[in-house]
Amino acid sequence: MGYLNNVVGYRKELLTNRSVVKKGSYALLTPDGLVKNVIPGFENCDITIFSSPKLGASFVDYLVTIYAEGKNELGFGADGVETLFYLLEGSLVVKAGEQTYSLDKGGYVYCPPGTKLYFYNESGQEAKAFLYKRVYTWLEGYKPYVVAGNTEALEWTNYEGMEDVLIKDFLPKDIAFDCNFHILSFKPGASHGYVETHIQEHGAYCLSGQGMYNLDNDWVPVQKDDYIFMGAYCLQACYAVGRDEDFAYVYSKDCNRDVIL
Repeated sequence: MGYLNNVVGYRKELLTNRSVVKKGSYALLTPDGLVKNVIPGFENCDITIFSSPKLGASFVDYLVTIYAEGKNELGFGADGVETLFYLLEGSLVVKAGEQTYSLDKGGYVYCPPGTKLYFYNESGQEAKAFLYKRVYTWLEGYKPYVVAGNTEALEWTNYEGMEDVLIKDFLPKDIAFDCNFHILSFKPGASHGYVETHIQEHGAYCLSGQGMYNLDNDWVPVQKDDYIFMGAYCLQACYAVGRDEDFAYVYSKDCNRDVIL
């Protein structure tokens, strides 16, 4: 079954799936086969958990569909936990601390540890969002803060000097933040400049197009609405494939901290 692609019941063909799970290394999760989770506080919502410590990640990613009058009045987040809410579709009212934001597609709110995030869908239409949470790593003398914006208003910059690979950053270049979020976009035929190998983890949700992704030296086809987890030191790079649509994804990255022994 797949509630996201509305494929349920018996199938005429054999049961197959493109998803790949190699715990601690990488995972590809496709819409077909994802199930709904019940999480306290999320009312009139369908929610799926992507990455989690059970997969080998130090963070948790979610995909949530928020129906008309869907809401979270309990609050998303906790003491010591930072969160991000990124609106993929629709419009929504979000509250972070004492501030209220009206988000449209592309809108996002980052909440530092101890600041809970609340939302309410008063638009009458369905909305869809990508959520993230992680235990924050404190740095003496620094304190993160609420950041809100919209990716539609952010400027593209060349990624490592390549004109056909573009990037947008969600958060300021401020060492108070121990993570960041980006949208990386590849023109058809474009690629990373090299196969990356690093300690940082990624959770990536594909926003458009198609690609061939090198994940720990396995070449894996990916496309819009797929989710990719990349663990620490997982070899990674991709080529954008397809004809007309850019391959783009939103992803998280831990940063600005030394390794804790």
